[in-house]
Amino acid sequence: MIYNDFDDDLFQRRIYAKKLFRQYNKTDDGETELRQEIMSKLFKSVGKNVWIEPDFRCEFGKNITIGDNVYINFGCVILDCSEITIGENTLLGPNVGIYSANHSIDAEERINGGCFGKPIHIGKRVWLGGDVKVIAGVTIGDDSIIGTGSIVTKDIPSGVIAVGNPCKILRKITEADKTDYLKNIQ
Repeated sequence: MIYNDFDDDLFQRRIYAKKLFRQYNKTDDGETELRQEIMSKLFKSVGKNVWIEPDFRCEFGKNITIGDNVYINFGCVILDCSEITIGENTLLGPNVGIYSANHSIDAEERINGGCFGKPIHIGKRVWLGGDVKVIAGVTIGDDSIIGTGSIVTKDIPSGVIAVGNPCKILRKITEADKTDYLKNIQ
């Protein structure tokens, strides 16, 4: 659904989100309770053991749902004019951008604030490498890896490695990708 990006109510909601994420970005690593309190005010829903490095920024915050055990590295930007879901045990590399918004294609509509959004869903146990950009309307399936610098413009299924601009499936993740790492920590 198209909306007016210059609407005063939306402007006020952006100001509120900026206040909260700026507070968050000024906290120290040891202030976990304060960070959790700020995240619970900022996001629609936030799980346990969520760690977000500064300098995090978002548009509204209230359209973002984050599962348990999520790590978001430095410099993440989330434009959440539409629903954005990040599944549990997911890793986001530095400078990841998740953009559910898009401006009108028609120039006259665009300069008068015409904007629309589409939801983004990032599955469980996903790893987005550094500088990955995810565009409106995309779903990334569970257990997939998106390679550094990729621009994800279409859905990515579960259990694959995908890379590039535009992002394309490189290959499936298989049993051959396992190492002996887990044997060493048990």
